[in-house]
Amino acid sequence: MSVTHDEKVVREFSKQAAGFSDPRLNAAFTRHLDRLVRFMDPELDLEDVVLEVAAGTGMVSRAIARRVRHVTALDLTPAMLAEGKRDADHAGLTNVTFARGDATALPYLDRSFTLVVTRFSLHQVADPEAVVREMARVSRPGAALIIADLVRPEGLDGDPDRIERLRDPSHGEALTEARIAELVAAAGAEVKRADRFDHTRPLDPWLEFSHTPSDTAEQIRRELREELAGGPATGMRPSMVDGVLHFTHSYLFQQAIAG
Repeated sequence: MSVTHDEKVVREFSKQAAGFSDPRLNAAFTRHLDRLVRFMDPELDLEDVVLEVAAGTGMVSRAIARRVRHVTALDLTPAMLAEGKRDADHAGLTNVTFARGDATALPYLDRSFTLVVTRFSLHQVADPEAVVREMARVSRPGAALIIADLVRPEGLDGDPDRIERLRDPSHGEALTEARIAELVAAAGAEVKRADRFDHTRPLDPWLEFSHTPSDTAEQIRRELREELAGGPATGMRPSMVDGVLHFTHSYLFQQAIAG
């Protein structure tokens, strides 16, 4: 029986949900959160009605909740939403709503939000074009669209998506910055500014976070070690840091204005 991509996403992120509250494992999700909030700062207003698309546990929603009127954190995976709501309740946040929904078919009317954001979603979904189009559709004219995602650098050797899918079968495709800008323009929005940076991180916590099977995890370790020894490029840009195997991700924060 075939499994849809959405079913893969729900299955994999149901396994990962608890890890989002584990400081030892979730560092990649929390490390650059303050940087993203600073990037969003010019757009934040106490009158804003915000939507976070494919929100996971709503980390962005919770980080900006006290800066805006209301935030809706929408995600496909109930376990992620439940984890986020527990954290929001614990923090005393009363203006965050958690809702289950499909990022490619948002359950909202046109021009409903003054700020729409998505983080770490476009590389995960089967149809990133539909996600961006829906983000623009539910944005009021002049609203900011914020996309924060894992991206593929131009000219990269190797196929990082293959390794990413070994680690997490729900991974889709890491887009280039230029491709994301094309999707935004096609949706009727205009890119205004961007922040790009690399992050080198240890391999093992990344594999543990996704509950990657031990044999598959060992295959990934072996391929990265072989690359360091002169073998084929994996696209993961491995390195040894203090004797520990690391790899490098590239991230993009992109801000656009809805038409």
